[in-house]
Amino acid sequence: MTENNDKGVPEYFFPKVGEGTTPPPASPVPEQVIPETFVGPARVQAGKQNKALPLVAVAVAAALVGGIAGAGAAVFFTGQNSTTATPSAVQGITINDTDDVNAVTAVAAKASPSVVTISVTGDAGAGTGSGVILNEEGYVLTNNHVVTLDGASNTADITVQDNEGNIYPATIVGTDPTVDMAVLKIKGTGPFIPIEWADSSKLNVGDLTIALGAPLGLAGTVTTGIVSALNRSIQVASSAAPDSSGSDSGNSGGSDNPFNFDFGQGLTPSQGQSQSAAISIPVIQTDAAINPGNSGGALLDSKGRLIGINVAIASAGGSEAGSIGVGFALPSNLAKRVSTELIENQKASHGLLGAQVSDAAAKDGSTAVGAYIEEVVDGGAAQKGGIKAGDIVTQFNGVRITDANDLTAQVRYAPGGSDATVVVNRGGKTQTLKVQLGTLS
Repeated sequence: MTENNDKGVPEYFFPKVGEGTTPPPASPVPEQVIPETFVGPARVQAGKQNKALPLVAVAVAAALVGGIAGAGAAVFFTGQNSTTATPSAVQGITINDTDDVNAVTAVAAKASPSVVTISVTGDAGAGTGSGVILNEEGYVLTNNHVVTLDGASNTADITVQDNEGNIYPATIVGTDPTVDMAVLKIKGTGPFIPIEWADSSKLNVGDLTIALGAPLGLAGTVTTGIVSALNRSIQVASSAAPDSSGSDSGNSGGSDNPFNFDFGQGLTPSQGQSQSAAISIPVIQTDAAINPGNSGGALLDSKGRLIGINVAIASAGGSEAGSIGVGFALPSNLAKRVSTELIENQKASHGLLGAQVSDAAAKDGSTAVGAYIEEVVDGGAAQKGGIKAGDIVTQFNGVRITDANDLTAQVRYAPGGSDATVVVNRGGKTQTLKVQLGTLS
């Protein structure tokens, strides 16, 4: 599905189950101005999702954000979509020699009762993904793109299979396409064994990672790796399902986008989401093998605690949606906050800076990387906090900012109304500003 151009540079795009897709051209991505604030606000409702989202100005860009954009790495969701949803028969964690087990075996045995396989069936098709059990009441966290079939449906039928082979119907409690998460409620009595949480802010590059889920529908699959990078930001297609009422307050722009993308189940844009919709999300990068079907599953530490929710992978030339050792997971601290808010309020809160931003490195004569402030909104959080047009944001809450997507991802990571520390380069001088974020509505 992926081909090399005449320069030998691999090109990447969202994977399609079955036939091939048209790859994007090899030309570099032009300077992008990202309306971080007032274009396309998200509106989250329980079990029903509006297409409107805060979006980058270009259509769904499959290039990795930060350092290698345009160099040929594609990022796509890891849901497994097809015409039928058929998870494999339950395969428990097999231990033949109890005298010779290792840390990975122990982690898998501990966490497997808290990881489930999710089957989703709708008019547009079907697919499988993974999820983690949040509490004894049977709430399950997964990706929004799993429960909406990559944004094609908001009315799909959902079942959950636990590691004992029990199959339960499930309903959507709340969805948050801004960071691609959703919470389900199992209709059953269990018992349900919740996952144990870790503090993702304590991670180090090189820490052991263990992915547990149902790649290609193969429940109970365990893969291992390390934390390859932290504070990465990626841009992926929004999985906001169409609003059955037909309302659309989002920005449909991106008509000059040079890329072509597929949403994973072979739908045309009229059948699924708008191809212009994209989100920037903060992620942990790992080389643990993650494949279609791992979406929503657990990324664990050496103690069997949840450090991330698997969400996307990168793919290189000549392959479909298979692991090449570059996988991404939503940090557990973000997942814990969002899932709690979805259970309590059926929606989650995200920060809003109130500025239009672009990549500083793309500016003529640029000597620094960061997020360039093109414009601030009158009365918005950025203006109130002292951020000015022409500033280059280089840090946000202690995280290095290398481009506009980094800034957008970190702003969305923070809850609305929270205080943020923003470091800017203004005329060659560094200033530290305190900003109270607005709330994405």
